[in-house]
Amino acid sequence: MNTKQMNILLADDDIDDRNFFKDALQALPLTTSLSTVNDGDELMNYLLANTEQLPHVLFLDINMPAKNGFECLEEIKQNKKLKDIPVVMFSTSSEQDKIKILFKTGADLYIHKPSNFAQLVQVIHHALPMAAENIFSNGTLKYILNA
Repeated sequence: MNTKQMNILLADDDIDDRNFFKDALQALPLTTSLSTVNDGDELMNYLLANTEQLPHVLFLDINMPAKNGFECLEEIKQNKKLKDIPVVMFSTSSEQDKIKILFKTGADLYIHKPSNFAQLVQVIHHALPMAAENIFSNGTLKYILNA
């Protein structure tokens, strides 16, 4: 990955998960900037207000109040200004049917939320270079990362 700063947006309603993610990012030898939102409505408002400076990658929790990750993903992929943002779905669920729907809707990567810090660092470390290299751009390959 190049030395340019990677702007990351995390949408997750759980403050502990957001802090866990922030700490994991800081443990990586990468130059990143993290913004966070608490729910789907806040996410969509943030993205629509910042279309000139979109994140390089969005980590999107599935289970959020107001508007869930499925609904947000669908809105993002249907919006001309937002559709090219690489979206990494991030959830404790590992239901294959849900994951298939997410990929059909436009998710680029699925990460099963790890239960410990070292595993979280590992999956983020693998996901970020994938987003930075824009390997998702052709849309033919879909990835699931498990720690």
